Amino acid sequence: MKRLVALVSLPLYLLDLITKTWIVRNFELHGPDHTIIPDFFWLHHTANTGIAFGMFNGTEYANWAFGAISISALAGLTWGYKKGYFPGALSRLAIALLVAGILGNLTDRLLHGYVVDFLKFDLHVPFANPWPSFNVADSCVVIAACLLGIASFTEAPKTEKAN
Repeated sequence: MKRLVALVSLPLYLLDLITKTWIVRNFELHGPDHTIIPDFFWLHHTANTGIAFGMFNGTEYANWAFGAISISALAGLTWGYKKGYFPGALSRLAIALLVAGILGNLTDRLLHGYVVDFLKFDLHVPFANPWPSFNVADSCVVIAACLLGIASFTEAPKTEKAN
């Protein structure tokens, strides 16, 4: 686990921190969008105290509740890793990505009182117009979820040893 944290989790966590720090310092909160690719991609600074897609954003204790859930998830992942519940390379990579993503957004909750989202895309599809804003940590979590899904079909589960 230490090697994966050093090679995957730590660099992605630092990338998340650096990009969010830059956004906070250079973009007004809820200020105007800054066009990167016209009619497709913008940077902007928005606050999210909720979870994915802004669900529960702005509710009174959401930031504290999801902060506690993040700490619990990190503890659960550590426990599961030590117990051998992530047997293959794919699931271990997913865990490293989850650690980076969870720590990135937890750090935001502690430092800012909200998660800093700044990547905004318009995919020009009716069900996601525009796509909800996100960040590097969110990307890590989504990719990890996909990898865990694939690993659940391709990696052999842990077997109990006979006495």
